[in-house]
Amino acid sequence: MSRRDHNALQIPCGYLKCARFFKTQAGRKKHWNSAHRTFTVSHTTTVGDDSEELPDDNFTADHNDFSPGSPDLGQSFGEPDNPDNVDIEFWGPRDKLYHNFHSKLNARPCDATGQFLEDGAPPIPPPDKSPDDWTPYRSRVEFETAEFLYTRNQMSAGNINILLDLWAATLLKHNDKPPFADCRDLYKTIDSTPVGDIKWQSFKVQYTGEKPAHDIPPWMDQPYDVWYRDPHEVVHNMLANPEYATEMDYRPYREYSTDSDERQWQDFMSGDWAWNQADIISEDPETLGSTFVPVILGSDKTTVSVATGANDYYPLYVSIGNVRNNVRRAHRDAVAIIGFLAMPKTTQEHASDPRFRKYRRQLFHSSLAKILENLKPGMTKPEVVRFGDGHYRRVIYGLGPYIADYEEQVLLACIVRFWCPRCMSHRNDLDAESLCRCRDHTEALVEEIDYGALWLEYGIVSDLVPFTNDFPRGDIHELIAPDLLHQLIKGTFKDHLVTWVGKYLRLVHGEKEAERIQDDIDRRIAAVASFSGLRRFPEGRGFKQWTGDDSKALMKVYLPAIQGHVPTDVVRSFRAFLEFCYLVRHNIITESTLAQIQEALDRFHQYREIFKSTGVTPTFSLPRQHSCSHYILLIRLFGAPNGLCSSITETKHIKAVKEPWRRSSRYKALSQMLLTNQRLDKLAAARVDFKSRGMLNGTCLSATLEKLKHLRLNTVSETDRHDESNKDSTVLLSKAGVTILGDNEEGEIDDSPTLVQAHVQLAKTCQRKRAH
Repeated sequence: MSRRDHNALQIPCGYLKCARFFKTQAGRKKHWNSAHRTFTVSHTTTVGDDSEELPDDNFTADHNDFSPGSPDLGQSFGEPDNPDNVDIEFWGPRDKLYHNFHSKLNARPCDATGQFLEDGAPPIPPPDKSPDDWTPYRSRVEFETAEFLYTRNQMSAGNINILLDLWAATLLKHNDKPPFADCRDLYKTIDSTPVGDIKWQSFKVQYTGEKPAHDIPPWMDQPYDVWYRDPHEVVHNMLANPEYATEMDYRPYREYSTDSDERQWQDFMSGDWAWNQADIISEDPETLGSTFVPVILGSDKTTVSVATGANDYYPLYVSIGNVRNNVRRAHRDAVAIIGFLAMPKTTQEHASDPRFRKYRRQLFHSSLAKILENLKPGMTKPEVVRFGDGHYRRVIYGLGPYIADYEEQVLLACIVRFWCPRCMSHRNDLDAESLCRCRDHTEALVEEIDYGALWLEYGIVSDLVPFTNDFPRGDIHELIAPDLLHQLIKGTFKDHLVTWVGKYLRLVHGEKEAERIQDDIDRRIAAVASFSGLRRFPEGRGFKQWTGDDSKALMKVYLPAIQGHVPTDVVRSFRAFLEFCYLVRHNIITESTLAQIQEALDRFHQYREIFKSTGVTPTFSLPRQHSCSHYILLIRLFGAPNGLCSSITETKHIKAVKEPWRRSSRYKALSQMLLTNQRLDKLAAARVDFKSRGMLNGTCLSATLEKLKHLRLNTVSETDRHDESNKDSTVLLSKAGVTILGDNEEGEIDDSPTLVQAHVQLAKTCQRKRAH
C-alpha cells in the first residue's frame, strides 16, 4: 500500500489582513463562516437578550470598519454634561453613534522631546530595519520552530533533542542541518532576543517590629523574597504594541446614540471614572494635551498542585484601561504578569497571632507600593512614550480598578470580613442605604475613634495602610472593580441560590425525599437535548469541583429543572437573578439596560424573601450578594463589567503560573517559572516585531514556495521566458508538490488559467451514502 505525500497546497484566506492559509477550499470556507462572518449589531437590549454569548469582537469589527466622520453642525444632539469640555465626533456603523471626547486630555501627538505636532502630522517613522533581519534567528524557519516548540507544544528538553536528531537524520542526505543544534542552542537563541527583555528583580522583606525577649516566633526572623518586573516597562510595551493601535482608546469619552441621544457604556474609557480623573489631572496646565493611562491591577492566589507541598503562588497582573475590553478578554498579552508576592507561613501555634495576621496583610500593601514605585513620577508629571500607531504622546498614569475576589477585596480595602469594601452599610444589614466609603472619611475616622470601635461599628482595620495612600489620586474604596465570576456566577448563583434550594427541600420534605427530588432534578439536567451553546451534564450537577464555566453552563438549564419541585416564588427569584446576570454581562450596556437591571434586581429582592420565611437562611446580609446593588454605579464608572472580571486573571493563571510550573522540575520551581515567562514574553514580542515589518505574511511554507518560484523564474533568460514560462512553472510546482492559489480584490478565488496552476485529483473509490 503506497503512502500519500505531504500536501503543500496553500490557499490564502484573502480577507483583509488575515494571514491564514488552507489546504482545501472547504477549510477556507469554514474559516470564513466562523472568523469573518458579518454580524448585524443591535443597539437596543431586552430582558433575556443573549448578545453576551456572541463572539467578543462582533461589535468591534463593525466599530473599526468605519472611521470617524465630521459632525453635522446643522443637527442638534442635546446638551452634554460639560459642553465646554468635549469634542464631538461621529462613530460606528453609518454614524449611528457619536462620542463626546474629553477636550483637555486629548492625546495630542508630539515628537520624542514632547513638543506637540500640528494636526494631521504623520507619525515619525521608526528606525529602518531590514525585512530579512531575523536577529537572533537565522531565518523564519528558525523563529517559527522555536515558537512552536517552546510556546505552542511546550516540548521538554529531552524531546526537543530527539526531534532535532530525527530532523538531522532526514537532512543529512541533502547536506543540510536542522535549525538548532540541540535544546541548549534553542534556549540560548530565545534568551538573546533583543525585544521584550524585561528582567525579573527581587527584594527581601522582613518583620521589623517589636520582638519578645524569649521564644521569638520563626516568622519574625525569616526573610521573604518578592519577585517582580518593572511595571513601568511592561506598560510601555503595551502602549507600543502595534497590534493594539486600532483597538485602543486614547481619550476618555462618552458614547451616545444619534437616534435617541441615549448614552451607552462598553469599554473602560467610556466610563465616568476615566472622565473624572481627566478633569482632575487637567487642572495642572502642564498636563494639557496628554494621554491618560489607567493602570489596572489584579491578584489572586492560585494552587498549581494538591499533591506536593509549597504549591501555592501569589501572582500579580497588570493591564491598561486604554485597550478595549475584547482585547483584554482575548488574552492577547494585554494582561501581563509583573510579580509573585510573598506568602508568609508559620506554625499552627503562631498562625492565629494578631501580630502575624497584621504583618501578613501589611506586607501585601508594602510590596505593591514597592513594585509600583517607578510609575509614581509619571502620575503627576507627563512623560513621552511611543505608541503602537507610531506617534509619540505625553502620558499621565493613574491607579485604575483592582480586579479581585471578595477575600482579596477585604485585604485591599483594610476592612473586616463580612463588611462591604465600597459602602458604609453595617455587616448585619448590608442592603440598607448608606454612603460610599472614601479615603478622606476613613482617615478622619481613624484619627477620632479608637481601634475597637472602628472594628465593630465601621468594619475598619485601622492599623493597616492601603498601598493606594502612597500614590496621587488613589482611593482603594473607589477602585474595587465588579467581579462577575465570584460575586454573581460562583457566589450568588452557585453558593447561595443552588445551595438554598437543597436546604429548602430537606426542610420541607425530609432527607430521603429531598435526595429523591435532587435525583429527579439531576435527571432533568442530564436530559437536556444537545444544542449549540448548551452544555450537557450526563451525571447531573452533582460534581465536587465547580469551575466558572460549570456554573455558567448550569445557569442555562437549572431554572426548568427545578420547576414543580419548589414554590413559584423560588422559581421567580431564580428568573429575576438570571435576568440580572445576563443583562450585566452584555458587551454594550445602555441607559435602558440599566433600568432593566434595576427592575430585575428589585424583583429578585422581592421574591428571595421566601428563603427567609421558610427558614432556609436567617439573613440576606451577604457581601457577594450585596455587591449586586453596586453594579449600576460600577457600570457608569468603569463601563461593561466583563472587561474587569476576575475570570480574566483566573485564565491568565494557566499560562503564567500553572503551565510554567508543570514545565519545571518542581524543585525550587519559582526561578524556573520566571525564566519560562521571560522567554514566552520574548517570543511574543519578537512575533509582534516581525509581523509589524511584514515578515510573517502567509505561512512559512507559502513564503518559502513563493521565494523558490521567484528564484526559479529569475534564472530563466528574458528571451526564453515567454516560451518556457508555462513549462518552468509547471516543473517548479510539480517538484515542490504545491499549488498556490491567489485572490482577487473581493477575496474570492481567482481561477483564471493564466494566474493559477491547479490540478484535480479524483477519488479512487466512488463515494457512497451521499447525495448525488
